[in-house]
Amino acid sequence: MTGTENSNPVISKVEEKTTSSAVAVAGHPLHAMTVHFPIALVITTLAADVLFWWSGDPFWERAALWSAGGAFFSGVAAGLIGTAELLFVSGIRARVASWAHGIAAMALIGVAGANWGGRVTETIQTLPHGLGLSMLAAVLTGLAGWHGGKLIFDHGIGLMVSPKD
Repeated sequence: MTGTENSNPVISKVEEKTTSSAVAVAGHPLHAMTVHFPIALVITTLAADVLFWWSGDPFWERAALWSAGGAFFSGVAAGLIGTAELLFVSGIRARVASWAHGIAAMALIGVAGANWGGRVTETIQTLPHGLGLSMLAAVLTGLAGWHGGKLIFDHGIGLMVSPKD
């Protein structure tokens, strides 16, 4: 059953709402540009923790401390931009994947903050607690990324498509 005569009226109303970015530079959404930094730094933190576990070299412990801090602070920045998009653009707010993405991302920022904060205050050990938080952060990164991908590929959020395409 295809065609507009069988369309769900709720989906039709959601699709009518604008999805143009409210926080963009030259039409390019800032959230999509900034999320790469926390993603890379979360994975870097996990890698450094695994290398510390494997080698015992304190260099990897220091590297994980710095990358955990970078993951947290860049995640906060990307999260603030994403929150602005969620609040300012009705077409983004209307999609369930936006809320799932936001919740997973906020959980990720919380875990990244705990990971960095515990390390910098020396209230947690790299092994096992730091490694555990790094693994949890990597899982949450995948979950948030999955829903973020749904927004882009299934809902077209943040895409600039010309009439020729």
